Amino acid sequence: MLDAFDLKFPLMVGVILLVVFLFFSFVPVGLWITARFSGVPVKISDLVGMRLRRVAPSRIVQPMIKATKAGLDLNLNELEAHYLAGGNVNLVVDALIAAQRANIDLSFKEATAIDLAGRNVLEAVQVSVNPKVITTPEIAAVAKNGIEVKVKAKVTVRANIQRLVGGAGEATIIARVGEGIVTTVGSSQTHSDVLENPDNISKTVLNKGLDSGTAFEILSIDIADVDIGRNVGASLQMEQAEADKRISQAKAEERRAQAVAAEQENVAEIRRQRAKVIEAEAMVPEALAQALREGHLGVLDYYEMQNVISDTKMRESISGDTNTNEPLE
Repeated sequence: MLDAFDLKFPLMVGVILLVVFLFFSFVPVGLWITARFSGVPVKISDLVGMRLRRVAPSRIVQPMIKATKAGLDLNLNELEAHYLAGGNVNLVVDALIAAQRANIDLSFKEATAIDLAGRNVLEAVQVSVNPKVITTPEIAAVAKNGIEVKVKAKVTVRANIQRLVGGAGEATIIARVGEGIVTTVGSSQTHSDVLENPDNISKTVLNKGLDSGTAFEILSIDIADVDIGRNVGASLQMEQAEADKRISQAKAEERRAQAVAAEQENVAEIRRQRAKVIEAEAMVPEALAQALREGHLGVLDYYEMQNVISDTKMRESISGDTNTNEPLE
């Protein structure tokens, strides 16, 4: 009996120690004690339930302790529901505490909605208290005299908590400010007007209500830098002149080609006429012979005609006139 008891006792002790170890590893007793002493009414069953729902109890209880110490009226079910929805419980609690300290009206429902919308709710509260400065990239615009003006602006914004869900972000603010700068510079008569009064850009852009529909409220727009760029008007005129020159050259080349074609056509027509004359002249001897045979032309008449032809050639030779019967080359 003693030997059997001696064998069973260590086994029982091991089983008890294993059960105790599993109990303390599954049930965060230390976290429960911390919560109870911090004034958070949490039960052991609540912690076990979180384990069964695969929720890390520390992710819920630690923010709850923080909220309780800050005087916020929250409960574990709300925090656990937000955690299960994929939210950041600790960030939401920090945002609620910061909003309470800054006297900003922010409810738990609004904070969780902002967090689930993908925005940093704590940063939004901080920007509501401490406005943020957004620097725009270099924006190029052209005045009416054709001179390019490059402008950089700094936009001071404050977060609007009520419009964080569904409101546009910083990219929209930058785009709208850039559009306002381009419009203002484009309506200026000269670039000198922009350089002399850069504050006109700020006033004009600020009066357009660019923060409408965004998650921010624009407090001020300050022109950080103004530079002169290219003479866009002169460049466009040069490009237009070059284009006109090419068009004129093309038209002149077309007219030249038409003139060459017309000249070649005239030369071909002259050659055809010369060919007809030569063909007709070749028929003259045959006609003379026919006239002699038929008695329409006498021998004396023929010799007289030859004398006239010889006299005509002699006169043409003396006057230096060329023989028009020669074919063109």
